[in-house]
Amino acid sequence: MKTKILVIEDERDISELVAYNLGKEGFAVSASANGEDALKTIRKEKFGLIILDLMLPGIQGMELCKILKSSVETSSIPIIMLTAKSEELDKVLGLEMGADDYITKPFSPRELIARVKAVLRRGHEKTAADKIIKAGDLEINTDTYQVSRRGTPVKLSATEFKLLLFLVKRKGRVFDRDMLLNAVWKDETYVEPRTVDVHIRRLREQIEDDPSNPVYIRTRRGIGYYVDGDL
Repeated sequence: MKTKILVIEDERDISELVAYNLGKEGFAVSASANGEDALKTIRKEKFGLIILDLMLPGIQGMELCKILKSSVETSSIPIIMLTAKSEELDKVLGLEMGADDYITKPFSPRELIARVKAVLRRGHEKTAADKIIKAGDLEINTDTYQVSRRGTPVKLSATEFKLLLFLVKRKGRVFDRDMLLNAVWKDETYVEPRTVDVHIRRLREQIEDDPSNPVYIRTRRGIGYYVDGDL
């Protein structure tokens, strides 16, 4: 099965050049000219890699990268940033946002293909190890969407699973209700911030020995929720 790659680039000549060369290498290529359209496409289709221009109309490439990497559904998609900006700071910011590689224009198609294959290869090597994520006695299987505690399966709803996975993958970081709503519930309408509290309570009832004194999902008073970084 061909790996699907999304090229997000507003310069048509560059977009077509990238798509042509990727197509010659056997990849299935789609293209978007702006961040808004790209987000709609990503939410409808599953991609194995994204090539993202930094300077886009509407949602800028850096912001789009941040959105994708903060979402449970899209955080694992490798991103290669493609941009005319060559300053060291831009490269560092891109990588800190979660980009997997960074190519500056002008570039050679051969270099681009080599980078794409290298990023995909690294992704395949990580996949097996990343399927099981552990936190204390919890094991989260991202392939089967199952959670177990001390070897015993834990029954969670799809939303509870996404919420738990999001927090566990970012152990030590505190997230307020709005941040969790944006990451887990996304564009769902009529979702109140208190909905997060309800799901946190249900999660604690499932995974904690004493939900009133949680070990896994902790509360930072006045700020939000987090999973202890030492787990």
